Amino acid sequence: MAAKSNSKAKSPSCFGYPLSIFFIIINEFCERFSYYGMRAVLVLYFKYFLQWDDNLSTAIYHTFVALCYLTPILGALIADSWLGKFKTIVSLSIVYTIGQAVMSVSSINDLTDHNRDGSPDNVSVHIALSMTGLILIALGTGGIKPCVSAFGGDQFEDDQEKQRTRFFSIFYLSINAGSLLSTIITPILRAQECGIHSKQRCYPLAFGVPAALMAVALVVFIVGSRMYKKVQPQGNIMIQVSKCIGFAIKNRFRHRSKEFPKREHWLDWASEKYDKRLIAQTKMVLKVLFLYIPLPMFWALFDQQGSRWTLQATTMDGNFGSIQIQPDQMQTVNPILIIIMVPVVDAVIYPLIKKCKINFTPLRKITVGMFLASLAFVAAALVQVQIDKTLPVFPAAGQSQIKVINLGTDTATVEFKPRVLSVNVMPLESTGYKTFETSQLLSLNITSGNKTITKDIQLQGGSRHTLGVKNTATGIVADLLFDNVTSKPEEGNNLIRFINNLPDTINVTMGDTSFGTLMPLSASTYKVFPGGRKDKITAIINSVPCSDTSKAFGFGSAYTIIINSCTAGSLNVTLSEDIPPNTVHMAWQIPQYFILTCAEVVFSVTGLEFSYSQAPSNMKAVLQAGWLLTVAVGNIIVLIVAGASKLSKQWAEYVLFAALLLAVCIIFAIMAYFYTYTDVNETEAQLDEEEKKQVKTDQDVHEKQSEAVSQM
Repeated sequence: MAAKSNSKAKSPSCFGYPLSIFFIIINEFCERFSYYGMRAVLVLYFKYFLQWDDNLSTAIYHTFVALCYLTPILGALIADSWLGKFKTIVSLSIVYTIGQAVMSVSSINDLTDHNRDGSPDNVSVHIALSMTGLILIALGTGGIKPCVSAFGGDQFEDDQEKQRTRFFSIFYLSINAGSLLSTIITPILRAQECGIHSKQRCYPLAFGVPAALMAVALVVFIVGSRMYKKVQPQGNIMIQVSKCIGFAIKNRFRHRSKEFPKREHWLDWASEKYDKRLIAQTKMVLKVLFLYIPLPMFWALFDQQGSRWTLQATTMDGNFGSIQIQPDQMQTVNPILIIIMVPVVDAVIYPLIKKCKINFTPLRKITVGMFLASLAFVAAALVQVQIDKTLPVFPAAGQSQIKVINLGTDTATVEFKPRVLSVNVMPLESTGYKTFETSQLLSLNITSGNKTITKDIQLQGGSRHTLGVKNTATGIVADLLFDNVTSKPEEGNNLIRFINNLPDTINVTMGDTSFGTLMPLSASTYKVFPGGRKDKITAIINSVPCSDTSKAFGFGSAYTIIINSCTAGSLNVTLSEDIPPNTVHMAWQIPQYFILTCAEVVFSVTGLEFSYSQAPSNMKAVLQAGWLLTVAVGNIIVLIVAGASKLSKQWAEYVLFAALLLAVCIIFAIMAYFYTYTDVNETEAQLDEEEKKQVKTDQDVHEKQSEAVSQM
């Protein structure tokens, strides 16, 4: 039988829409804020709080995301066969809120910092709590995911098709509004310092605010309870469908002999045991699920915004005039564009296409979305090629690199032996890094003024060194410094170190960072500074402070600052560039984000609507879960392809993903061409009519049998 509602009267409406959907949209906004806010800082929490390396942090992150999109199957099963959508959403939202609260508690540094040194003493406690929290969150967010949009669709009458379509656009808009605000706000909260005994990055606040928003989402949803149209669960439909499919396959195998006539559809072999309605509904579901097979490839590309594209941004320049954009903030471009694009596409683009008399069906929209996503990765590859041209060359395993800084007032000449290579360095200038085979570099011959010295060296492979040379009254001083930097600084940060070129001992600070005491002609270690800002340099020389303001160092650079003199309280410094700053501007990522956002609008919004429109009344949440399952498989594909491909160049990996999606897009276009749309209401009305006729026929037969028995 068709699904029945327990609402006895029509629910109140506003502007032609059921009033209940506004509670659902607010609930979705708060829930998405909670989820994306927590997810925005999750990798940083793994790396900097739990002290995991990049690979483990990335692996756990993608595993968590995949789990969030695998659990919709469980949520759909519970909703459609046991609790119903409303009770499922409420129950799993409680689990979700508890999980967010546990994550917030897990990030409290003082929980195990008994010696108050600023780091947790028992990291395993924090790991156990955070993994528990993430499992509860995955269960909650995944469990309610297929139910909320389907529950919203249930609020409309059959004659409100236009309003339902508009609802799905508004619903998707609320998702991205929550995502946008959370990805802006939670990183700001994380950057604050908080703590009882020692001040640390404020992860408890960054996780606590999403937990509070999830609690708000739960309260708002419950408040609207009396207005909802609640469709009752139709029994354990997933098990019935599975049994129906299993019986059809088994029965077809039993009757594989040619003496048995073929049937119109292989599922018709289940007709001996299962009713016509279940078989027809199963056909509708399988027909759509078959179309879903190529879709995970889209999500494999789309979800790399938070990983590969963010890493790409760390090698770019984020200087937007008066605003300095951090690499992880570029993720906000997507939700900003979504908020703009959804209403534009819905109110302008689609009507224009319709006026041009182009039949832009849902499946054609999805195909276009896949093609655009492939194009976005081609754009990302082109940007990456330009970035690669600006990246410094670091030494390989059997190589060493040396740069020379002349700290004196005379020109210096350095000969690298036994290889015949020499460089001339003007006073207070430096060379770039010279690359040598480590085994072929044994000594240095240094000439400055009228003095010459030979310095024997023994270097480690894969290392960088700086040779500081100065001609003094007592002879040539030549110190070989181990740079210990063989990669670009992470997250767009800069590395700064100082060399004391004064005859006196000095104490150096830059901003709030102390470099300690430096002896004459000695160097400090590198310290990390955020990109794109200026800092005050202060040197204490014989109890006299001297200061200067550094230049804005950009993003991803490394500099050696040489302190030469102090005149009237003003420092005279020379800069030597060890690693050049990022020169490709982050704005070049905007085209790829724009193309991918256009792809998302025509792909994802359409997918939600298509899944609902093609689902039988008692299997809508199941088909929604199937749609969301494609996201989980997409995340798994990222891990498989990235792990299996041995491509050394990042642009080549982008091209690989683009090519894979383009191939899948062509396959999907062929599948979509042969797909015939189902009018679910008409099909179920026909089934209702046939059931009524069957009931009447059975009654007539029963009456005739009764009459015959009475005559006997």
